[in-house]
This record gives sequence, C-alpha cells and structure tokens, in this order.
Amino acid sequence: MSESSRVWVYQSNRALTAAESQQIQDTLNQFTSQWLAHGHQLAARGEVRYNRFLILMVDERQAGATGCSIDKSVGLMKQIESQFNINLFDRFNIAWRDGEQISSCGRQEFESLIASGRVDENTIVFNNLVQTVAELNSKWEVTFKESWHQQVFGSLVNS
Repeated sequence: MSESSRVWVYQSNRALTAAESQQIQDTLNQFTSQWLAHGHQLAARGEVRYNRFLILMVDERQAGATGCSIDKSVGLMKQIESQFNINLFDRFNIAWRDGEQISSCGRQEFESLIASGRVDENTIVFNNLVQTVAELNSKWEVTFKESWHQQVFGSLVNS
C-alpha cells in the first residue's frame, strides 16, 4: 500500500483470541478482494493488528472509495461486531500500551487511570483517527502528550 493510501481503524472493546483474529483476517481478505466502488475494483487490504484493531486500507490511486463502498465496509464491521460479540464503534473506548500488553477501557476509567498516575504523558496510546498509511506508520502509536488524548485529558495529567 502506498503511504497516501486511505485508512480506517476499528478498535475492538476486547482482545480477540488468535482463532477470532484469524477468522476476521479471512473475512477481511475476502471482503477486500471483492470491494468495489462504482464497479471498479479497489486496491484494498485489511488486517488485524495486535488481536484488537481491524484496519482497512485503500490505495486511491487506482480507484477512490465512495460513499457506497464505505457504507459496505461499515456494514462488514457491523456484521463482524455481531458475529464476535464485540464493539468496534465506541470512539471513547481508549487503548494504550500497558507494558507489553494492550489494554482498553471507557472514558471514565481512563480518566481514573490518569488521576492515579498509571497513565501519564509518556504512555503509548493509539490514535485511531489516522487517515493514511503514512500516519498509521508514524502517528498511530504515540505518546499521550503527542496525541489527541492530550487535548481531551491533558488537564488531568498534572493534577
């Protein structure tokens, strides 16, 4: 995928098992191999990272994703949610690195972790708002102080 390829990151509210990740990877592979926009095959790829994140990528140099094709991908994610009993659309389900482990929780619990010092400005957080492969590679896993988390929760870090 080119660095300018468009990216969508969906985060599960729980870690997936290895078997679930493989099943979802197979589903993403099948979907992206047949993903069309106005009858044109999209140069697309999907992947499961860290048994928690589902990532779709489209190299729009060949054909751009359209409203209808994006709707189809959202439909796929909703189908995956239902099949695996996970939530992929909770934007305040926040993920961070807790040592080698990736953890996630809701907004209130995250605020408590900041207040207790378990999460600080150097904690690696996941910025699922990245929009390109270049951003995925350089701005997805970043320190709290370099992410949108700083703007939302920064006042709690030094309280």
